[in-house]
Amino acid sequence: MRTCSEAGPTLRRLKAIAARIGAAAMIGVIRTLFAFLRMLGPERASDLGGWLLRSASPLIPVNRVALANIRAAFPEKDEAEVKRIARGAWENLGRVAGEYANLKALFDYDYLNPDKPSRVEVKGIEHFIALKDDGKPGLIFSTHLANWELPAICAQTYDLETTAVFRAPNDPAIAAVVHEIRSGAMGGLAAARQGAAFAMQGVLENGGHLGMLIDQHFTRGVVVPFFGRPALTNPIMGKFAKRFECPVHGVRVIRLPNHRFRLELTPPLDLPRDANGEIDVQGAMAMMTAVVEGWVREYPEQWLWMHRRWRPNMISAAAREAFDHASATVPVFKAT
Repeated sequence: MRTCSEAGPTLRRLKAIAARIGAAAMIGVIRTLFAFLRMLGPERASDLGGWLLRSASPLIPVNRVALANIRAAFPEKDEAEVKRIARGAWENLGRVAGEYANLKALFDYDYLNPDKPSRVEVKGIEHFIALKDDGKPGLIFSTHLANWELPAICAQTYDLETTAVFRAPNDPAIAAVVHEIRSGAMGGLAAARQGAAFAMQGVLENGGHLGMLIDQHFTRGVVVPFFGRPALTNPIMGKFAKRFECPVHGVRVIRLPNHRFRLELTPPLDLPRDANGEIDVQGAMAMMTAVVEGWVREYPEQWLWMHRRWRPNMISAAAREAFDHASATVPVFKAT
């Protein structure tokens, strides 16, 4: 008869085997779903995903977070408008999900033939070209607006040596398939995890470029204003800007009618400096965040409101007092 001490390790092994089988099966399911979406093509897959999430959004628990965020960001808007923005945000997220399977086919802009009909148009392509040819490292910040994956594909298409910093989805099966798709459509990829800063630094030391979304909560971040409220933001882009004295650009994507997109790359920011003439990290992040806020105000229904961006209980009393006495940050761009 098997003893309890022998049964324990056996049971753990069986559970581990079952978990691996389950993970492999789920990856197969996700791949099948993505194959179906590729078969539909970018437009129909986008429409299907947008319709599904827009329809289901009132039943999704995290919709309460989205509604609360929108109310706080836009206290002047009535409840009907708040709900309209939330439904639009869910539709946009569903469209992004449907478009993921078609990422390689999604970007079709040709800057050598700008009058050619295309799904994507680019404003500020001259800044992309300048970044490629200036022989210096560079930083590009962005936000979860419209289909936020397109800038990395644009950089890859035009041979701008760029590493996109990303946060993997929580579900391992979805993360595995999404990574496969990203790897096939983008340049370098760096997962946002412990130790990633060393890899990111290496990219810049070799004259490369880093692209990063800066609009989500970061527990160990610096406090910056976002819609008039203090928000903790990852300071890594400001730290790299200070260390490498390299250009910092913003890039956003706007979803247009008829399944089209516009990419807009800003001129380099003229970041604030301290008394020693060095870039002020917190001020730099505040300026980048101010750019993001302007983008979101213009197209609120295309932003990811479901994330808990503001967490006042994680901000110290000293940081809160400093925030209350800080002056407003206005984005300033360098002449090009």
